[in-house]
Amino acid sequence: VWVGRFLGESALTATSNANLVLFLILGTVFGIGMAATILIAQSVGARDLPEARRIVGTSATFFFAVSVVLAVCGWIWVDAILTTLGTPADALPLARSYLRIIFVAVPMMNLLSFVMTVLRGAGDSRTPFIFMALAVVLDIILNPLLIRGIGPFPELGISGSATSTLIGQTVSVIAILVVLYARKHPLRLAGANLALLRPDPKLLRIVVFKGVPMGLQMIVISAAALTVMGIVNSYGSQVAAAYGIAAQLWTYIQMPALAIGAAVSSMAAQNVGAGRWDRIGRIAISGVAFNLALTGALVALLFVFDRPILGLFLSSDSAAIDIATHINKVASWSFILFGVTIVLFATVRATGAVMPPLIILVISVLLVRTSFAYFFRSVIGEEALWWSFPVGSIASLALAAAYYRFGRWRTLHMIEGRPAAGEPPDTGLGVPRQRAHLSPETPNG
Repeated sequence: VWVGRFLGESALTATSNANLVLFLILGTVFGIGMAATILIAQSVGARDLPEARRIVGTSATFFFAVSVVLAVCGWIWVDAILTTLGTPADALPLARSYLRIIFVAVPMMNLLSFVMTVLRGAGDSRTPFIFMALAVVLDIILNPLLIRGIGPFPELGISGSATSTLIGQTVSVIAILVVLYARKHPLRLAGANLALLRPDPKLLRIVVFKGVPMGLQMIVISAAALTVMGIVNSYGSQVAAAYGIAAQLWTYIQMPALAIGAAVSSMAAQNVGAGRWDRIGRIAISGVAFNLALTGALVALLFVFDRPILGLFLSSDSAAIDIATHINKVASWSFILFGVTIVLFATVRATGAVMPPLIILVISVLLVRTSFAYFFRSVIGEEALWWSFPVGSIASLALAAAYYRFGRWRTLHMIEGRPAAGEPPDTGLGVPRQRAHLSPETPNG
């Protein structure tokens, strides 16, 4: 919002291009976090807290190391990345300045994301929400202060927006770790358990083997978005800015589905670990219903208040607003369908079924959506770009529903041979304290 209002369409185009690159980077390590979430949830459901801690230690080290490598490589090759993306010349210097600071923030972003996935795997969704909200609020407050140099703050322009993100993520990750250790959370690593940060080769193989396909799912989505962005950039900064605004709004529209998917995956995995397969279907149905209600409500609000919402990003006389309004009318409703796909994927992933969702996304997003956008441009022009989203969403939902109904995901396991507990979790961590000795002072000394 602040970038478009204060710095104009070129700056908004710069952040839109940079944010797609960021999404690709985050998607690369997303799978590791999801694999850890499912493994932790299954361990919690199976009453195996020591195993859950081993998963936390192994995953944390690998997750953070990969994040640092990606951040360093991204910072070094930022120009090549933006050139490959076809970033418009007037937006290139701004995108470079913005993205380099974002790359510095990547390790903190990923560390915060990992801690939140651990908590969700243990059945706690409230704490991640609080500290994600803290990061967002800090980002919103600091953005105008650092962009314009209000009060004692320096005027950093577009770099101020990226710096706000860096500060918000860093403060939030430090705060959440302080709170978890102050509360002596049972999954924290302290004392002798710090040795668990040394990766366990067996667990690491499982995390990587299951996590890479899930990460590739996000990379497939990112690659398709980057391809579309590259085509959009060829129409100039005005169309690119309009698409960038629409894409940012779509991010917010998809947030309920992503949150519901994370909750469904964690709940389903805990019940898989506990041997309560009778609950899996009800969890999936509830997730789909919540997605239809919440995502549908956001799409309805966007349809009704489209111009006022878009006016938050650009001045009311900008031609990009008319373009963005049309893009939203064509494409935004399709994210209701894609949200259902996300929930179905989250359900089947809880058992370790990671390859079928990846294959479905490759078919529906890369082959169907991207091919439609590319080849139908010669027939209907830039309209092909916007209509490719409904076409891809319909394809992904049809394939996901077919696999959920007829696939063999119910026969799979993340860790073979784990005995079922035979009953559902009944505490915040899913483990009865009297049976698993979860007094927080005991396990970590």
